Amino acid sequence: MKSISSKKLKGNILIPGDKSISHRLVILSSIAIGNSKIKGLLKSDDVMRTVEAMKSFGASINLSNSSNCFINGIGLGGLAEPKTALDFGNSGTSARLIMGLSSSHPITTLFTGDTSLSMRPMQRVLKPLINFGSSFSLREDEYLPAILRGSVSPIPFIFDLNEPSAQIKSAVLLGALNTPGTTIVRDKFNTRDHTERLLELYGANISIKRKKSLKEISIKGIKDLNAIDVNVPGDPSSALFPIVAALICADSDIIVKNVLINPTRDGAFEVLKEMGANINYLNHRIMAAEDVYDIRVKSSNLSGIDVPKKISPTMIDDYPILAVAASMAKGKTCFRGIGELRFKESDRFNGILNLLKKNGVKVESNKDTIIIHGKKELKRGGIEISTNLDHRMAMSALVMGLISIKEVKIDNAKTIKTSFPNFYNLMIKIGAKLFKKS
Repeated sequence: MKSISSKKLKGNILIPGDKSISHRLVILSSIAIGNSKIKGLLKSDDVMRTVEAMKSFGASINLSNSSNCFINGIGLGGLAEPKTALDFGNSGTSARLIMGLSSSHPITTLFTGDTSLSMRPMQRVLKPLINFGSSFSLREDEYLPAILRGSVSPIPFIFDLNEPSAQIKSAVLLGALNTPGTTIVRDKFNTRDHTERLLELYGANISIKRKKSLKEISIKGIKDLNAIDVNVPGDPSSALFPIVAALICADSDIIVKNVLINPTRDGAFEVLKEMGANINYLNHRIMAAEDVYDIRVKSSNLSGIDVPKKISPTMIDDYPILAVAASMAKGKTCFRGIGELRFKESDRFNGILNLLKKNGVKVESNKDTIIIHGKKELKRGGIEISTNLDHRMAMSALVMGLISIKEVKIDNAKTIKTSFPNFYNLMIKIGAKLFKKS
């Protein structure tokens, strides 16, 4: 797939369902009592890995031809031992959350994934779970395949989150559901809170206390979850691709509908506003215990800013597309405290550097900082970007092609289906010049 210089992006688009919430809705509905109806579930490759895994544990899941998903839950503690290995493809979220869930069940589970996932570290997720009484083994003590032996008699514990990872936090919270007594997670990073919000929605025995900058989450386990009917809000990280495209392509004016705006995930939107982006929130409503808006975006003259480390947990997935925006900003943009990007679907830290440098953008870096020297001018283009099976790097490269003199190609467009299956069609709808064939 390739993209070429574009302008005057116009129209209204409905963004697909949020990936993080879709994963969690499938998991929680599968262990609830009764029948849940999920409308607008993101049917991406990643989420389908979660669906297949929960089926292997015994849940009944029916995906209709529409956007509806029907799940008949097996109840808390009802996980059956999978008969075969669970293949999570490229979905780190699926693997890590389900590691947490299964850690407090007396079953043995084999976790596998594709080449990309098998190079991402897993020990930091599994190590806290041994506090429940589980055990695990990893290839080279770090990588998939992994064997997880869940606890026969899980034990509650207090866990201090020492790195800004909502996946680690969520894994512990999910394990706590089938653990007698009270498990406590202390989060000083203000990581994504979708798991906490949804646990309350399903009726879990959860309480949250805030002590200055520390959030203390307590779960009293062995309480049945209730089935629910729920609408999935649109994915803000996916929304950023057409939003940034509209900001940097001349004479653009679009509305992106159904976008989740959560204070633990809206850092990218706040950064863009600070850079001078013309972004307006419209039509507020509540979906899946989350605030949802339609967002109007007009092309804007952006200015470089210094983005502090403390905000990175609220936008850690969004730096690749923000880097594209920064390349069109007047002056210098500094992203600090982003070393975590090295451990995503690919090494996004170096992926960003490669994308920008190959397209003629001046960029500097050190251990956990990237400095982008932006200019409001078309970029060099005439390049092909290796995605390394990373959907966000693929889409970021294609958006960069919209502001490049010559075309920008990517080596693998299939990876986009990981999070945004209809990316091509939606971008074409608003006038972006994307082409499936080189």
